[in-house]
Amino acid sequence: MKNIRNFAIIAHIDHGKSTLADRFLELSGAIDKRKMKDQFLDRMDLERERGITIKMQPVRMIYHSRTNSEYILNLIDTPGHVDFSYEVSRSLAAVEGAILLVDATQGIQAQTMGNYQLAKKQGLTIIPAINKIDLPNAQIEEVEKQIMDLCGISQKEIYKVSAKTGEGVEELLWAVIEKIPSPIEDDKKPLRALVFDSIYDNHRGVISYVRIVDGEVRGGETGFLMASETFFKVAEVGIFRPWLEKKEVLSSGEIGYIVTGLKEPVKVRVGDTITKFKKFSPSYRGANPKNKNDKTVKEAEKNRHSSIVGIERLPGYKEPEPMVFASVYPTSNENIETLKNAIQKLKLNDPSLVYKTEFFSALGQGFCLGFLGLLHLEIVKERLEREYKVDVIFTTPSVNYKVVIKNDLVKDVFRASDFPARDQIEKILEPWVRLEIITPLNFVGAVMQLKDRHRLNYLTTQYLGTLIILVFEAPLSEIIINFYDKLKSATEGYASMSYEFLEYREGDLVKLEILLAGDKEESLAKIVHRRFLEEEARKMVEKLKSVLPRENFAVAIQAVAENRIIARETLPALKKDVTGYLYGGDRTRKMKLWKKQKEGKKRLKERGKIRLSTKAYLDILKME
Repeated sequence: MKNIRNFAIIAHIDHGKSTLADRFLELSGAIDKRKMKDQFLDRMDLERERGITIKMQPVRMIYHSRTNSEYILNLIDTPGHVDFSYEVSRSLAAVEGAILLVDATQGIQAQTMGNYQLAKKQGLTIIPAINKIDLPNAQIEEVEKQIMDLCGISQKEIYKVSAKTGEGVEELLWAVIEKIPSPIEDDKKPLRALVFDSIYDNHRGVISYVRIVDGEVRGGETGFLMASETFFKVAEVGIFRPWLEKKEVLSSGEIGYIVTGLKEPVKVRVGDTITKFKKFSPSYRGANPKNKNDKTVKEAEKNRHSSIVGIERLPGYKEPEPMVFASVYPTSNENIETLKNAIQKLKLNDPSLVYKTEFFSALGQGFCLGFLGLLHLEIVKERLEREYKVDVIFTTPSVNYKVVIKNDLVKDVFRASDFPARDQIEKILEPWVRLEIITPLNFVGAVMQLKDRHRLNYLTTQYLGTLIILVFEAPLSEIIINFYDKLKSATEGYASMSYEFLEYREGDLVKLEILLAGDKEESLAKIVHRRFLEEEARKMVEKLKSVLPRENFAVAIQAVAENRIIARETLPALKKDVTGYLYGGDRTRKMKLWKKQKEGKKRLKERGKIRLSTKAYLDILKME
């Protein structure tokens, strides 16, 4: 126990976490040099293609120190993007310390501060380190000042490394051994294991990643999931190398995995506590076991669970708050069950994903999904298509609104087509967030220019060494789409941002509806701020005119809000030369045919209906 160290590496995206983990693996000899490759712990193809860490990845290393002692180092490599912060918080709950890594060329950025605050709340030992000191544009002294201001430490406590060349990495690893405390749990207590992640195996069922807090567990024993009240037989236990390596026993203080054999992913929840159940045959003393109302039977059933009564569940994790919502549908309705199974398995491995079933007239049966951000949405879409081989359609992302209707009833709505009738709505509440933008001083003006266009309320300015932290309050709907790209463009890539949910506030919001040939098309409705109503209405009708197929009659495309037409375009009718077969003769023959055609088009316009096809709807989504 004294020689175990559990720690994580936390940083902003692209600050070198995975490369530092590579050097730790080499130093400890955990990976054969012939098998070693860059970003070894990034196991998914998506991670390698995008160059970012998406999933946390635990690994066990055996390190022989300078004093010839052998140490067990359990490392968890974590993502750096704000959309995967729930991965970081779960990782930090399973360890006693963390390395806070900062890029020497970029300095402290938004997620550096966010992850530092998470680690601080957990009461972890934090070891700050500056990475990429070998680069010619490294600003080591400036970054040191930033870290000293943030952490309130001296210059001597900051380690300087180059994860690429290996400079200073061994000293940093030795600091982990010296500074991070060993676990203080007890093998003699009843088993309590914290589930911090899970994966699904088609042959072995759910495999739970656990931190053993108390006690020990072996293969063949009967496990019990306390939240879902589910019994299972422990098929196997083991550790991460980072592949799964079987062990005879997992003891308190260790990080490893438990093969549950459960085939229903919904029964295993992240944050649940696994304990053990001792088998015995209850004595019914002559009573009929089928009579559940008999007092003797009730007492026997109570004693059956006596081995787990009194064991306190671990605190687990705070449920993530979805920030962005979108609907997903299979391209063929026959694949709805396949999509459902894929989402359940993905939820097991990505607990920040929230879902519920729904039906949409344009696309059929599907699911409403909640995400932590747009990158999270993109990754989920890619994983569904690649890992689970499901062709899916995603609707335009939106945020969740709270609509207060008469009698003070509150309805959660994320899609405009589900909004109540206008005369029933008292007010619409939209989510607001606290937005922090970190930027060099010379880009403050460019950032402030984005303020008015995106309805940001400026609060305060903070200074962190050579950096400026601008603090705003903002509607979430204003910053989830395109805002980050605009911020990066305005600051030449130097700025970074993070946000956290504040509250729901009343907004001057309007439901923008689309009429096609006089009929409402609910699937195209939107919620927009009154300030941008005309601009958005004009964009919508122009977009539809370019996408919709032409009919045999002229189609009016109208954008309507509050019973008022805001913008209009006319989709011209298909033209057919009805006089093409005529030759010679008087012009009146042609005029009769043109008149007849005109009357026919008039009747079509009066009776004709426009049905928005799935293809047209998808074309609109692509343009969005």
